[in-house]
Amino acid sequence: MESLVIDSVDLRLLQALQEDASRTNQQLAALVHVSPPTCLRRVQRLRQAGVIEREVALLSLDKLAPLLGHGLQAVVEVSLDRQSAEALDEFEARVIEDEAVQQCWRVSPGPDFVLIVGVRDMPGYLALAQRLFTGDANVRNVKAFFSVKRAKFQPRLALPPATKAQLPGR
Repeated sequence: MESLVIDSVDLRLLQALQEDASRTNQQLAALVHVSPPTCLRRVQRLRQAGVIEREVALLSLDKLAPLLGHGLQAVVEVSLDRQSAEALDEFEARVIEDEAVQQCWRVSPGPDFVLIVGVRDMPGYLALAQRLFTGDANVRNVKAFFSVKRAKFQPRLALPPATKAQLPGR
């Protein structure tokens, strides 16, 4: 297993990509003060190493509301009756396959899972609850918190100051 060395240039690239992954290679290279070939090579290396898992577009729910409706976002706590590794894995596998589940976190202490879900409306949430929670004899408790306003959504990792670090290989 080969380890991966992350230096200050890599950290600057990762930070810039977290802010806006739509930049061209030339724009990114200029921003982090490296040549375009160096920039391209480093970003490809970070992708191949799995440091960059994927790049996605963050869509504006407000701008798409005329097409989709405003939707209903909820934070859902789920406690299972049995917490064996197999029971936890089974529940997790089932919920991550559902399109309405945007995030799934296995947590401790407290509930076993915290889900972030997005549905069109309350009937959509009821259908999700029936699909994922009601039909499962192992679900002991479900507590849903419905979003009335999203004050912040910043899906990025806080990176350390630009230094050199070594990550274990895959």
